[in-house]
Amino acid sequence: MAATTTFTITPEKEASQLQFFRRQFLTTPPAVSPKDFDLRGKTAIVTGSNIGIGLECARQLLDLGLTTLILAVRDEAKGDAAAKDLSAGRTSLQPGQIQVWKLDLSSYPSVTAFAERARTALPQLHYLILNAGIYRVNMVINPATGHEEDMQTNYLSTALLVLLFIRVLSTKNAPASPGKIVMVSSDTAGWTTFAERDADPLLPAFDDKTAKWDMQMRYGASKLLGQLFLTELARRIPPSVAVVNAANPGFCYGSGLTRDAKGTLLGYVVDAYARIVGRSSAVGARTLVDAAVRKGRESHGQYVEDGEIGPMAPIVYKPEGARVMSRLWKETLDELSFAGVKEIVGQFSDRQ
Repeated sequence: MAATTTFTITPEKEASQLQFFRRQFLTTPPAVSPKDFDLRGKTAIVTGSNIGIGLECARQLLDLGLTTLILAVRDEAKGDAAAKDLSAGRTSLQPGQIQVWKLDLSSYPSVTAFAERARTALPQLHYLILNAGIYRVNMVINPATGHEEDMQTNYLSTALLVLLFIRVLSTKNAPASPGKIVMVSSDTAGWTTFAERDADPLLPAFDDKTAKWDMQMRYGASKLLGQLFLTELARRIPPSVAVVNAANPGFCYGSGLTRDAKGTLLGYVVDAYARIVGRSSAVGARTLVDAAVRKGRESHGQYVEDGEIGPMAPIVYKPEGARVMSRLWKETLDELSFAGVKEIVGQFSDRQ
């Protein structure tokens, strides 16, 4: 089980609705200042960066002087439009400073091809911010993998990227200054009922078409699995190889996450709620940039929120969570074994 001794708040209180509203209305994530961090000579990849939080994260990295920015997007035309937006008013941009690369998280071949491109084409890579995500209103099964799409995008493909890029980052950074991977997390990880927790095997339970569908619980479960995976990963991969953390930008309007409901009554209700309770995507992006740029080895395997390291969902710290974590880790590595992830973990576990 992960330790809770360094936290100033209990996991249970952190996961409360009252605490969520306090953060949304009374807390503003601190911005990373160019006076404190100069990213000249650095390279970063931001997934899902053509809109919302990802786009604003990319903008803030450029504001810090980032030399090379890779916009990893499913739709390259939208990526090109985002690059044009980011370039506006930046007279000192150099050719190739902003690049658009295709990445489709619904496709394992796309994920592995993307990682291989980064390995061979980038002379250096310092930051990988995994912002891309999906929030399905109704259950949709990915025809290529057979998995429910929230789980495919938010958990399985994201876990595959993390594992593949651990190897990539290890070859492009020295142990004294390791590269960083930021997994975007969510408050909802602490709210989900996680009805599938006792299923054995675990992952197939999320693909059961006969089970009751709840879009909020499923999205939260996909983010909870990310927290459980990260905790187990940090036990095996030392921060000298790569620092991997999870960052929660908070509930933001303009993120595009609820695009599945666009044009429906539900979509209008969610958009209205977001405008009342939500932060701007630019404010939410500050936490991602902070987790990548400001946070160091102390954040390895940890959850970052509003500039501070805090507790993940309560189950992560309980004996029940440890049992689920062990099952999830094995099943995840089995699912992704086609990409050599077991060998990657074995290679770097020896460096503990």
